[in-house]
Amino acid sequence: MIKKLLMTLALSLGLAANAAADAYPSRAIKVIVPFPAGQASDTIARLVGEQLGRALGQAVVVENRPGAGGNIGSEAGARSAPDGYTLTMATAALPISKNVYKKLPFDPARDFEPVSLMTVTPLVLIARPSLPANDVASLVDLARKQPGKLTFASSGQGTSHHLSGELLKAVAGVDILHVPYKGSAPAHVDLMGGSVDIMFDNILPVSPHVKSGKLKALAVTTKSRAPSMPDVPTMAESGYPNFEAVAWFGLLAPAGTPAPIVERLSTEVNKILKSPEINARLTGMGANVMGTTPQEFSAFMKAEIEKWAPVVKRANIVLD
Repeated sequence: MIKKLLMTLALSLGLAANAAADAYPSRAIKVIVPFPAGQASDTIARLVGEQLGRALGQAVVVENRPGAGGNIGSEAGARSAPDGYTLTMATAALPISKNVYKKLPFDPARDFEPVSLMTVTPLVLIARPSLPANDVASLVDLARKQPGKLTFASSGQGTSHHLSGELLKAVAGVDILHVPYKGSAPAHVDLMGGSVDIMFDNILPVSPHVKSGKLKALAVTTKSRAPSMPDVPTMAESGYPNFEAVAWFGLLAPAGTPAPIVERLSTEVNKILKSPEINARLTGMGANVMGTTPQEFSAFMKAEIEKWAPVVKRANIVLD
């Protein structure tokens, strides 16, 4: 009797979820971007959101909620009603936050339903032009000869740029001093001026400086070379086969969002990413276009959390 009641309940819930998906969406959808307007996460959210609105027949509105390294907006997304009407842009900062913030008020792995990993973008290891090292091997050799003397800049404590530098220190066994900045732009100024030595940063903002000779690129951090910098080797080609650190952007729904709604969102987003116009625009930004299933994105998120945990522990990075 109990088994029959449970089966009936499960069937009823399944029918209710399918009914909700069939009626979805009946109003505007909000996408929370946990960073300021104009950044890559915002640009991609607006680009894909406009097309998603057309596909679903409802407006998709982007809301910027920056602060605390993306945690303010991400928490708002995690706490939203699980009905498919509030989505959140996820970046590489999200799994890092789980490892570096001791009082994170939400769980990136537990409190979201992954929709689609949309793009992956290489980071570039860049150096001041006057640094007497033109590749990773000579950089590591220089660092070993001068322990603690070389410096690496980042866009802030606990960012992917910071942790990429810590990962280099770990895999190469070198001592390089971290110099955090409030964003990439001031770090670029000091790097070009010679006040700091190296930095990991997203490929798009550093490309003009590399092309002009104001900075030099030593390696990219993806498994394969970046199409926009085909002459720059990967970290793997430079002798560190397990080194991979990327900027990425994906779409999340709150945990508990009905599976049919998540699947529909994933399907529509992936169609958009495959369209020639959007694909070309994203590729032009230096991004590798992905478009994954929710399950693939979930596995990717889990791997990102696990990858950064030992790096954070080794560097003793703890933020409030």
